Amino acid sequence: MGITEKIADVEKEIARTQKNKATEYHLGLLKAKLARYRVMLLEPIGKAGPKGVGFDVVRSGDARVAMIGFPSVGKSTLLSKTTETKSEVAGYEFTTLTCIPGKINYNGAQIQLLDLPGIIEGASQGKGRGRQVIAVAKTADLILMMLDATKPLRQRELLEAELEAVGIRVNTHKPNIYFKVKKGGGISFNSTCKLTWLNERMVYQILHDYKIHNAEVLVREDATVDQFIDVILGNRKYINCLYCYNKIDAISIEEMNALAREANTVVVSCESDLNLDYLVDQMWHHLGLMRVYTKKRGEFPDFGGGLILKRDTTVEDVCRALHKTLVDEFNYALVWGTSTKHNPQRVGLTHVLEDEDVVQVVKKK
Repeated sequence: MGITEKIADVEKEIARTQKNKATEYHLGLLKAKLARYRVMLLEPIGKAGPKGVGFDVVRSGDARVAMIGFPSVGKSTLLSKTTETKSEVAGYEFTTLTCIPGKINYNGAQIQLLDLPGIIEGASQGKGRGRQVIAVAKTADLILMMLDATKPLRQRELLEAELEAVGIRVNTHKPNIYFKVKKGGGISFNSTCKLTWLNERMVYQILHDYKIHNAEVLVREDATVDQFIDVILGNRKYINCLYCYNKIDAISIEEMNALAREANTVVVSCESDLNLDYLVDQMWHHLGLMRVYTKKRGEFPDFGGGLILKRDTTVEDVCRALHKTLVDEFNYALVWGTSTKHNPQRVGLTHVLEDEDVVQVVKKK
């Protein structure tokens, strides 16, 4: 029996098992077995086959956004409308057969937008070159999930399931669980809060299932079995996802309003150029980018060439972005903007900056 058949058998057993207090332990072990089989499917052990053609694209710009979606949902049209890159557009499926990069200039930042081939159900198991597509998505700072507003809402669940199967967790945080494999001493399990889904017996059995017999586990939140398995595997990617419903000009106002009110969702029409500016603005917001301007003593701030940095950036991060030796020579900084109590304010390296702050770094004499 192959790995794919084993995965199907475990998924069927999970589906037919009733979910209650008595079956929690059994379901936890099944989920651990399913995660192990999926890792074996994605990273086969043994002699490697012939090298395939990948979608390797040189990373450029300040951030990378990967478009994921089924065929013919408007990915290529969106790339052509928002960037200077022209991607082939046609009325049939699988028009795009490789990764096509474009670049969006917004707020002084260069955002790399990747038009990936449409994926089909079963992409996580390698169907339709799905593994190559999803592998590129793992390198992105944001996933833009392109959806067709005229089709059933199940398309979103199918895409999320494909991403989940290959270890991509969208719009969620890394579980607050300390896990460390040791050389001896057995398994040490502790928690700092009341646990609803996990217990000591289940943790021991899951670890033994992964052939881990010496480890230290400290659970700091009410984590689920799936989250604990993610921590054990340690290869999960936690990426923000923005859901984009295209073709809103083909549905009613009531349907469009219902879609637009969902969390992390933007509704657009690429053909009619509706709401594309708001989509780019939301991409900037979900990427967590901000602008910081620098200033020399006795001169005006350089508003033409600001630094593009991640949100919650400190003065130390700005110094490292300017020059690697600037932190060692740092004395203090003067900051103008919304992060200060008064303008200018004298601050240290740990001061957290906000969007469009102006920073003047003063070196030691």
